[in-house]
Amino acid sequence: MLVAVGLFSLGNSSDLFLILRAQNLGVHAVLAPGLGLLFNLVYTSLSWPAGKLSDQIPRRTLVIVGYFAYAAVYLGFSMVRGPQAVWLLFAAYGMYYAMTEGVLRAWIADLVPSSSRGSIFGVFNWLTGVAAFPASLLAGWLWRHYSPAAPFFASALFSSAAAVLLFLA
Repeated sequence: MLVAVGLFSLGNSSDLFLILRAQNLGVHAVLAPGLGLLFNLVYTSLSWPAGKLSDQIPRRTLVIVGYFAYAAVYLGFSMVRGPQAVWLLFAAYGMYYAMTEGVLRAWIADLVPSSSRGSIFGVFNWLTGVAAFPASLLAGWLWRHYSPAAPFFASALFSSAAAVLLFLA
């Protein structure tokens, strides 16, 4: 599981790239807070239902679906050509967060004995934190040397690979 999370994290660059891509696609900078608001409204409104769903179906399934949702959103960011679709993508990004953020931590708690949870959550947070820097470096490099769409395509590949790895594990 941690290998898949690490792989996913290597493709999960800073969310500021989403705002940069939105601006690159024609969304005015003054509307950036609106994109953040939309993301947070969707994320907050779906977090409780996603958590409840994870009590009824395997958490692993929900995380896999969430990783594929992330891949679809990032693939969308790599393919769209205008500002209208950006709003839908930000809403879908909120759905991904709701399906994975709390559910992934609950799944870890399910898998690890209570005597080891603190250390495993430390490893989990260390892994995702350490991967954040190279993920954003890679995204910036791809943006600069290939195209603004390239980092989103790469992130979609990383997330899909992580989802397949979780499925096969």
